[in-house]
Amino acid sequence: MTWSIVAHDPNTDAFAVAVATKAFAVGAFCPFVRAGIGAVSTQSMTNRYLGPAVLDGMARGLPPRAAIEGALAGDEGAGIRQVHAVDRHGRTAAWTGQNCVEWCGSVSAGGISVAGNMLAGEAVVAATLEAWKSGSALDMPDRLMAAMEAGQDAGGDRRGRQSAAMVMVTTEDFPDLDLRVDDHADPLVELRRLLGLWKEQGMPRVGMAPSKANPSGFTDLNVIEAGWAARGIELRFRR
Repeated sequence: MTWSIVAHDPNTDAFAVAVATKAFAVGAFCPFVRAGIGAVSTQSMTNRYLGPAVLDGMARGLPPRAAIEGALAGDEGAGIRQVHAVDRHGRTAAWTGQNCVEWCGSVSAGGISVAGNMLAGEAVVAATLEAWKSGSALDMPDRLMAAMEAGQDAGGDRRGRQSAAMVMVTTEDFPDLDLRVDDHADPLVELRRLLGLWKEQGMPRVGMAPSKANPSGFTDLNVIEAGWAARGIELRFRR
């Protein structure tokens, strides 16, 4: 019911998933990322336990293929699952169960995997991958966005459009970027709009937030208040 990208950027050590489907709230079911470990999307008739299990396997040093095989070993529904993953070495692997709905399958290159099922055709994943390859000058979120848009232009989910999501992690135990469009007539258009807002309003907050390198984050009250004032916000901390 979905097509998605799992990707690793060796320059920033970012891991990301972008996904779109004709189903409600895909961001709550498919994408999983973990800093320093990898990215996974679990789709088709989704088993959300597979995402963490694959990440746990890669954290133990398993390559993505072995991690996926291990996660699926106890799943009696393996035939209706689709799972793909990328690790910190840029290695990828994908599983498409024998009972998944056509068109279903995957393509990959270094640090990137594209997989989908219930698609208009193979051109969806091919166009997504080709757009990713040609977008090397873009930052990861824009590159993911352009690739997913190319997949939609090639037909996308054969049932139509409803939800989309994008999640990216770098150094922390939680995502730098976590955007969801749960129900929309054109979810990738809405995701593009939200990405623009994240660049304007969300990305600056990432640099100020508590982190492993700076556990307290940015705490200069005067500077924070000056930033509010510059935006016309009349707020002050208690002193």
